[in-house]
Amino acid sequence: MGDGAGIGPEVVLKAIVSPRLTDHSLPLIIGEPRVFLPLLSSLRIDLPLKVYREFDRINWSRKEILLLEVEGAPEKPPIPGKIDAGWARTAMNSVALGVELAGRGEVSALITGPINKEGIHRAGYKFQGHTDYLAYLTGTDNYAMMLIGGDIRVVLVTVHIPLAEVSSSLNKEEIVRKIYLARDAMLRFGIGEPRIAVAGLNPHAGEGGAFGREELDIITPAVEECRGEGLLVQGPLPPDTLFYKMLQGEYDVAVVMYHDQGLIPLKMLAFDRGVNITLGLPFVRTSPDHGTAYDIAGQGKANPDSMIEAINTACLLTSYEVKSQIPGNKPIRQNDYRQDY
Repeated sequence: MGDGAGIGPEVVLKAIVSPRLTDHSLPLIIGEPRVFLPLLSSLRIDLPLKVYREFDRINWSRKEILLLEVEGAPEKPPIPGKIDAGWARTAMNSVALGVELAGRGEVSALITGPINKEGIHRAGYKFQGHTDYLAYLTGTDNYAMMLIGGDIRVVLVTVHIPLAEVSSSLNKEEIVRKIYLARDAMLRFGIGEPRIAVAGLNPHAGEGGAFGREELDIITPAVEECRGEGLLVQGPLPPDTLFYKMLQGEYDVAVVMYHDQGLIPLKMLAFDRGVNITLGLPFVRTSPDHGTAYDIAGQGKANPDSMIEAINTACLLTSYEVKSQIPGNKPIRQNDYRQDY
């Protein structure tokens, strides 16, 4: 459900009753019923809410809104728009329970509502967000953040770090790893021979070293290694023309060096439809590409389009039943959530 004080629960409800949701989905909310019951009334949603405390007792149906209750929620309901460490902890506990179910193959995919980073830090978590928390829970070392919106698909080499630290954080091995993750993601989308563009870091992709040597010393060797392994990859390409060419159909996915390099063009073209995908996990995980939007929480104004896209994208990526266990991951139990991460 995401942060109970944000718009996550609202867009979840709006999405799962939307006629634009794929017919292949059977949604299950993981969260707290005291958050959703008032929302059903205020949003004038007629479907009944069926609450379960045990997964094995769920009667799967599209005639009801199904909710699996997460343990340990605060006694007082969340106040819309107000950071609350207890409700931030509940949001993370719901993610952990979702990871357990997805890791056992009980559900086909995990779609996460938005969380507030300050809130989870107040709750004692050291993670920057969902991505590294999911990697921690699953014991995954090789992972990446991918964002899609319309015809734009980007994989980020660096994510939430200061711009001043991007250059020193780049290395050939990391870029090679992200290129392969981008290739594998496109195969999951049904693209047999994905065309991968790799962005340069500097203006004009460094202009032969005139504007910086990162392209010559780091990015080009990574591209050449992947090309030598048979991947259809080009770069480093000037970032200011790369996305125009992608929209013209020249590339299927771009590997970009830092957060805003990929997110600015994506959000400009598909702000309400962006989807975040975590690559490398042993199951499919998507989320809407927006935050908790505290400024409009509790007002019924939230746009569910990004959540609808996140659910439909998860369905597209899970055309088969997931049965594999998470390698090396300790099973997580509802009574074993710990906040000393």
